[in-house]
Amino acid sequence: MSLTFVARDDASLPLSLLDASGLSDWLESQPVRVQKWVKTSGFTAGFGACLVLPSEDGDAAGALVGLGSTQARTRTRFALAAARAVLPARTFYLVSDLDDNALKAELLGWLLAGYQFDRYKTNSRALAQLVCSDTVDAAQIEAIAKGERLTRDLINTPASDMGPPDLENAARDLASAHSANISVIEGDDLLTHNFPMIHAVGRAALRAPRLIDMRWGEVGPKLTLVGKGVCFDTGGLNLKPGASMGLMKKDMGGAAAVLGLAGMIMSLGLSVQLRVLIPAVENSVSADAFRPGDILNSRKGLTVEINNTDAEGRLVLADALALADEENPDAIISMATLTGAARIAVGPDLAPFYTQSDSSARALETAAATVQDPVWRLPFWDPYEAMIEPGIADLDNAPKGGFAGSITAALFLRRFVTETSNYMHFDIYGWQPSAAPARPQGGVGQATRALLAALPDILKS
Repeated sequence: MSLTFVARDDASLPLSLLDASGLSDWLESQPVRVQKWVKTSGFTAGFGACLVLPSEDGDAAGALVGLGSTQARTRTRFALAAARAVLPARTFYLVSDLDDNALKAELLGWLLAGYQFDRYKTNSRALAQLVCSDTVDAAQIEAIAKGERLTRDLINTPASDMGPPDLENAARDLASAHSANISVIEGDDLLTHNFPMIHAVGRAALRAPRLIDMRWGEVGPKLTLVGKGVCFDTGGLNLKPGASMGLMKKDMGGAAAVLGLAGMIMSLGLSVQLRVLIPAVENSVSADAFRPGDILNSRKGLTVEINNTDAEGRLVLADALALADEENPDAIISMATLTGAARIAVGPDLAPFYTQSDSSARALETAAATVQDPVWRLPFWDPYEAMIEPGIADLDNAPKGGFAGSITAALFLRRFVTETSNYMHFDIYGWQPSAAPARPQGGVGQATRALLAALPDILKS
């Protein structure tokens, strides 16, 4: 599977992107033969609609793709991607008057529409290919697509082949590809190096828990990405029901997202000192599993009362965030498939985020709209702090009552970032529940493209 553009040749055909309001003007400039063909076909330039234009000898002479109405484009994304599956397997070059940002989004959507998860089932169907427009940076778009492919592949891989050792290997492969440094603390060594909560959550599994630490870049601001790497979540002794366990291979979606984003950053050679921290564990059930009612120590020195072993992601993130905070980088960004409450609040498409920096929030929201990678800001709501404070420990990992579940989880994490003022947390879903243009059903990156675009401004905040 190749998420790249191709070179233009003599056989390349024009592919015209038209919105519904511009179709009439386009038709007036065409030969009568083409006008009749378009009108007879009923093509109205609806969103993602596609029409192949015949040449005089009956071969394909080009194709039209509809952008749809303004309203249609507010309801979905990537019109060009929607057409790729029905276009003939030919090489096309794009004809469009879209502005640069809209054009980049459509071109990226085209590449992502070529994604297939083929590790276990080969799909050899040939797809149409596209020549990148001369007005945009093809290498940049390809780097973003490659990072997104990594994220999707990692999430889609079942836990049988994506346990903590496999996630470590994926990080090592990425580090090797970009000459990054990587180190791993594994098993009981986590206790020796003071990561007690990562150890507690992962100790019941046959595959040992670990903390993955990757570094790249020697100049520029310091950026630390922290991703939740729970490779499978049974819920622990608070065992999930079967229906809730079915998608838990995706509970390492935060780790997959930060590795994908790191790949984009390194491929593009951004001027940052990048660090990636991934606590990789399985939350399993055995005689050695941590229990409801236990009180755990943390790297930060805070104690945590365990009221639900199924709220384990914040525990492993907390130790990793405490380590990140010790360096006081210019920004810390955590990403995690953390709470069902976030999905209830905003659904599967939006990536809710938390930050105390209004300037970082504005930069991210602007970038998200530009690159069509939607996010939504939720508050670090201080009045809810009391909800995460139990009677016999510093913190409660699962406040009772069910209110504001995503917010209380974010507040819990914030307690472990005390030295770094610029902290952002993302409570992502990491999964596309039904197929959409450029996003087949399965694992998906969220907020990574928005973050990539916003990083220069976030790192100034």
